[in-house]
Amino acid sequence: MNPFNEKPISLIDAFENWKQLYPKSYNKYEVNPYTKTRIILMNGTEFESNWFSHQFSRHFADTELRRELALTRALEKQQQLKVSLLKPCNESQLEHTISYEQLAVDLTAELAKREKDCYVKKALDFALLEDFDHLYRYSNLLQMTQGISAEKLVGRYTEIMPARPTIAHHRFPKDNVRRCINSKEADKQTILATMIITAAEQQTMNYYMNVTTLATDDMSRKLYQEIALVEEEHVTQYGNLMDANATWFETLLWHEYNECYLYWSCMMTETDKYIKQLWEENLAIEIAHLHKAVELLQKYENKTWQEVIGDGEFPEPLSLHENINYVRDIIKNTVQFTSNREEYENVNYLPNDADFFKYQAIMNPTPEITPSHKVIDAYIKNYGRDYRFEIALNPIEELRNRSCDNTQVGRVKGATESTDFKCNR
Repeated sequence: MNPFNEKPISLIDAFENWKQLYPKSYNKYEVNPYTKTRIILMNGTEFESNWFSHQFSRHFADTELRRELALTRALEKQQQLKVSLLKPCNESQLEHTISYEQLAVDLTAELAKREKDCYVKKALDFALLEDFDHLYRYSNLLQMTQGISAEKLVGRYTEIMPARPTIAHHRFPKDNVRRCINSKEADKQTILATMIITAAEQQTMNYYMNVTTLATDDMSRKLYQEIALVEEEHVTQYGNLMDANATWFETLLWHEYNECYLYWSCMMTETDKYIKQLWEENLAIEIAHLHKAVELLQKYENKTWQEVIGDGEFPEPLSLHENINYVRDIIKNTVQFTSNREEYENVNYLPNDADFFKYQAIMNPTPEITPSHKVIDAYIKNYGRDYRFEIALNPIEELRNRSCDNTQVGRVKGATESTDFKCNR
């Protein structure tokens, strides 16, 4: 599909009244897990576009441009609210959190499996293990506090077990910075991947930042606090991959194109008829936004959309699905890695005075005070062993002990062995 060839609807006609804006929520007992993850993804995608538009408007004094941005921005916010309200009232914060982490795991894995740029793929594989471990930590908290098995929520499509322990995710901020891609040279799928994953991780960060204080006990509040700060690291990493040299108008065009691509992908892969119709309606709205971005690009920079995006044809639709074997392979080969400035290095070979070790000493002077460890430790003390859903033993021998939470893998030299990242050929 090429959205540039579609006839756009009127932007004014896209606004809805209060009755139209309030959707029917899904049934949490019957919904497909990937319907929930698509909802979270599009919630984050809409927020990213809306927030980018705010920043754009604040950097240009042209009043007419600001009016145009305000018009599409208001529609983006209506779309975001409608999508977010698909979540039902009876789904708890922690239950919803499990869907956030399942999205992070399976979206990242799917993007990585498609990625042609080796550096971008490394970034995806690196953070994939951290979101996977977050799923394990939250799942133990959910089982311990609400008696709900997360494996049911993820439909047994995603395993629940430790990867690189969350305690190892805390890095010196300068080590989270990445080199940006060049959108003039990069593959279209790579450009979209950097935008998609940034929006998704940003949504997760915002969600955790907002709900941390709403958790009803100290253990939960502390876990959200810790993982929210890891998500900040992820947003820094992924956001830095995006092309920092593209103009505001070029980036606006890419944002709208990305939204069109994602709504089209959701529409093509959705199993719920009601929600599929919502994806189709939002695709029509985004096509109108895209055509407005084309007008602004032509007016202010005298460029055609072809100069920025090329042929305009969408890649294959983005599909959310099971990635168990892929995740296991990444755990097996890269769990002992961290980042060192713009690269990734095996902890075993880092110099002793590396900033990673210094920062770890500040944040985790002893594992006993680290919230992510305390959750698993408490669960083991209550039930004898941790909560997991795994189809086979963990690929890392040091992470197989269910009666003791490992706090050394990924942060202590010699804790385990890892080979290296793999590129797609």
